[in-house]
Amino acid sequence: MHNDPPQAPTEVLAAGACWDLLRGVSVGHLAVLVDGYPEVFPVNYKVDHDTVLFRTGEGTKLRAAGGPLAVALEADGHDDAQAWSVLVKGKAVILEPSEELLTGAGLTLFPWQSGEKNHFVRIVPTSVSGRRFTITSPLTWWNHVEHGAAG
Repeated sequence: MHNDPPQAPTEVLAAGACWDLLRGVSVGHLAVLVDGYPEVFPVNYKVDHDTVLFRTGEGTKLRAAGGPLAVALEADGHDDAQAWSVLVKGKAVILEPSEELLTGAGLTLFPWQSGEKNHFVRIVPTSVSGRRFTITSPLTWWNHVEHGAAG
């Protein structure tokens, strides 16, 4: 018999709440397909007019993002009581540097890794979804197993 308190149901977030949460963190995980297999890269990003903007250098991430296939960006966060996860699915567009880009969101977009990150990529979403849930106490998952002597 369990005396655990009932857990609050998972909250499905509206798009506006998803964008608000995405604005509150700066690191997500970009998922792309490379040779038919998923690859995931951490990226620093900024929300810019309900799109996601990140910088990258030459390489696998840029080639995959600039291809014809859809991409996804996932970001998470939590406090002491709740956790959330937001998923942005859409098409990535490689941008030409412009005055507007370099004085707007691009001005404060700083990758953590050194090196040339001269390419700006915008994810134009086709869907945005998110969930928020109460964090369960680790003790909820504790199972006491008695170890009997082997016979």
